[in-house]
Amino acid sequence: MNTPSHTTEDRGRVVVVGSLNADLTIYTQRLPTPGETLHGEGFTVNPGGKSANQAVAAGRLGADVTLLGAVGDDPHGTMLLDSCSAAGVRTEAVQRVAGVETGVAVVTVDAAGENSIVISAGANGTVSEDTITQASGLFTGASVVCLCLEVAPEAVMAAARAGNDAGATVVLNLSPYAPITRELAELTSVLLVNTHEASQFLDGTGIPAADAADEAWEPVLGRFTDRGLNRVVVTLGAHGSVVLDAHPGAGARITRVAPTRVHAVDTTGTGDAFTGALATRLAAGDPLSDAASFASVAAALAATKKGTQAAYPDDAAVTAAR
Repeated sequence: MNTPSHTTEDRGRVVVVGSLNADLTIYTQRLPTPGETLHGEGFTVNPGGKSANQAVAAGRLGADVTLLGAVGDDPHGTMLLDSCSAAGVRTEAVQRVAGVETGVAVVTVDAAGENSIVISAGANGTVSEDTITQASGLFTGASVVCLCLEVAPEAVMAAARAGNDAGATVVLNLSPYAPITRELAELTSVLLVNTHEASQFLDGTGIPAADAADEAWEPVLGRFTDRGLNRVVVTLGAHGSVVLDAHPGAGARITRVAPTRVHAVDTTGTGDAFTGALATRLAAGDPLSDAASFASVAAALAATKKGTQAAYPDDAAVTAAR
């Protein structure tokens, strides 16, 4: 049954800190093996970068969102800023860095919509702890601060501290995967991982199969809490997601979120669509499990079109598909 679309009144402010990349994407029947050359079937240059994607996803869903990051003073940087602005994202805190190229991601997408990605930081490498300090006023009054690991660890830590000090919900997308400190874990309100990242973070611990009973996830939740994380969303690709919540006062400790069945055309950036949608609904005051359910639909719809930001749905589309 459809639910009413959300209004601009039921939103809080979202601050996204991190990366902006130009996505250089080539489509092919299958991903190449090492040393192999394949014929492509189309090439595009699109706005991307995990943080820019998350901000645009949130903006298209109606969030009041500000992006903090850096681009070069080049055409790719202009493309990224224009795409963010078109989605209603505030970009005053995105620095244009002279003499440095905008970050890029080289993306290969196969006929099943799966992808492989290599990134080059470019201007993203200039985002530092000082960048966060100089923009500290942005965090005041924020409901959610959204982070990923495509900028320097010191910048991520500083943003997590600023968000925590402001009383915001700090959402950390542990991607691209890297180990994090105990302090960052304890500053994180909600950790967002896929199954591979979850297993890496838990030192290679096996993650339950998609059809496993809820009880199989209890030991996983225990291992996360041992590392300072009480609330975790694990995305399961085409199998939906699972919400692990040991936060005091939470309802169910384990909540399964059913997948939304779609024909996937391009899965690039669907994790970012999930993150941006999750942040949007958390900022509006939704419980974590409800926010994850909404985000699951948003991510599925994003996979039905080529590209990233241009493929992200608005609130009405997500609401209609629930």
